[in-house]
Amino acid sequence: MNRIEGVILDWAGTTVDFGCFAPVNVFVDIFRDAGIEVTMDEARAPMGMLKIDHIRAMLSMPRVSDLWEQTYGRTFQEEDVQRLYAAFEPALMASLSAYTDPIPGVIETVASLKAQGLKIGSTTGYTDSMMEVVVMNAQHKGYSPDTYVTPDDTQSYGRPYPYMIYRNMELLKLSASWKVVKVGDTVSDIKEGVHAGVWSVGVAVGSSEMGLTLDEYEALPEPDKARVIGKVEQTFLQNGADFVIHTMTELPFLIERINGLLSEGKRPGCPVK
Repeated sequence: MNRIEGVILDWAGTTVDFGCFAPVNVFVDIFRDAGIEVTMDEARAPMGMLKIDHIRAMLSMPRVSDLWEQTYGRTFQEEDVQRLYAAFEPALMASLSAYTDPIPGVIETVASLKAQGLKIGSTTGYTDSMMEVVVMNAQHKGYSPDTYVTPDDTQSYGRPYPYMIYRNMELLKLSASWKVVKVGDTVSDIKEGVHAGVWSVGVAVGSSEMGLTLDEYEALPEPDKARVIGKVEQTFLQNGADFVIHTMTELPFLIERINGLLSEGKRPGCPVK
């Protein structure tokens, strides 16, 4: 049948940890400890990548790279990446369990999708050891996908490579990429979906791209909410997203829409009116 068989979800910023704050705070801290003041925007820009790749990406940013050279009298080297990551991992692990609350609407949405017979996979920029903490705590709080795949399972080829999606498809026995929906909250998530040939969907509210806490978002006047959602939506669409939803509660309705497109012979990446 030409219908969606499975949904592959990101974790932090998509299903847990509203605003994706667990890693971003640690990135800011480890660079500050190394004598480099980075902004929250710089810390967020590579979000969704394998975390050591995220550090490499931050060090490659022109402003950060210049600061590093001014501070150390040389360009950054791989040993600097490794040293920063050695500080990052234990700091993240120490705080990670506090950032595992499911985002509002996620538990109900996933239950609805499972009741329809859809399989639920997941990908992440976290390592296996990090995910042991996240998965256990999220499960206790009511969220549990059928599978999760980390970059450790794909020889450290994380996003934007498509391999974690393919591994999910293998584990869940999904028959074709165009029968799969990938949902995430970062540009890396969108590119992962595009590269895998699945329907690539961005979620705006609670996303790392939006970068607000739940309280900060809820305190915004409605026009400001619409403005920040629109900005995130434009970013995702510019990077190849097939669709952008405001919250996860819209996902079941979107899947029905995609099923209609599939029945018309449409595929991911096709212009949709």
